[in-house]
Amino acid sequence: MLHIILYAIVPIVVVMLAGYISGKKGAFNGDDAKKFNKVVLDYALPAALFVSIIQASREDLAKDLKLTLVSLIGIMGCFMLVYFVFKYCFKKNTGADAAVSALISGSPTIGFLGFAVLEPIFGTTPAVALVVAIVGIVVNAVGIPVGLSLMNASLEKQNPNATKKVNPFKPVLHALAQPVAWAPILAVVLVLCGLKWPDWLSPSFDLIAKANASMAVFSAGITLSAIKFSINWQVILGSIMKMIMMPLVILILGILFHMDPFNIKMLVVAAALPPAFSGIIIADENDTYVATGTSSLTLSVILFVGFCPLWIWLTDMALASF
Repeated sequence: MLHIILYAIVPIVVVMLAGYISGKKGAFNGDDAKKFNKVVLDYALPAALFVSIIQASREDLAKDLKLTLVSLIGIMGCFMLVYFVFKYCFKKNTGADAAVSALISGSPTIGFLGFAVLEPIFGTTPAVALVVAIVGIVVNAVGIPVGLSLMNASLEKQNPNATKKVNPFKPVLHALAQPVAWAPILAVVLVLCGLKWPDWLSPSFDLIAKANASMAVFSAGITLSAIKFSINWQVILGSIMKMIMMPLVILILGILFHMDPFNIKMLVVAAALPPAFSGIIIADENDTYVATGTSSLTLSVILFVGFCPLWIWLTDMALASF
């Protein structure tokens, strides 16, 4: 546990704090953070996912079918639960507000913090990359399109002239067109086709891939420095559902599906990650639920410092009982 805190949690806090201080001092601002995020999502993360997965075998992928099912059922089940809770339990919330809540509190920020958290704990292995890739595909290729569709439907209902009717499959196609989605899918296809990846090609991907975790965490600190933080019941509930409910659901499903214990631990930690920053970006672009959503994100980031080692300990205890 001490190793996890010193090698996984403390470095994230230090680098994020450096980004936060640089943002407060004016060295960087929110626009700079968006540019850093673009480098991460369009270049560094896809390279990291591709080169890690392409080194796996067909047998490795076959073992991870349960991982895919548990990720999809668990994350999207929590996603929709957050949507319905925030839509029907808070009278002032619109469907668009609830959709943004689901995009934030119902999605882990796997793209930004996945490798930064999982690799120091579980090692630099194809198994870690597969967890990051699978959860990333669920969040980006399933969660975001569903959230956008729910949000657009609500906005159209509020004001039919405010938004144009769009093809419901357009968000899905847009998500799949992003490098962070198609790069791991391409790697999986090549592995299934039996392609032998030459070792001499990996360094060309590794150089940009190594910038993924550090740049993502530093950018997260800059983003938090630009957020006005306030506490209310929706912020607290959103953080509870993200930091407690989602990892618990994943842990229960992993045990019920008789998943590999190592994969369960990785997936629980991935589910315990703070909310996805993409939800804040979508909220800001549509001027919907920005203040509450960003505050929930900030609180979850703070809570993650304690909940990450806690969930690892709880998962070990649960697995030892079965």
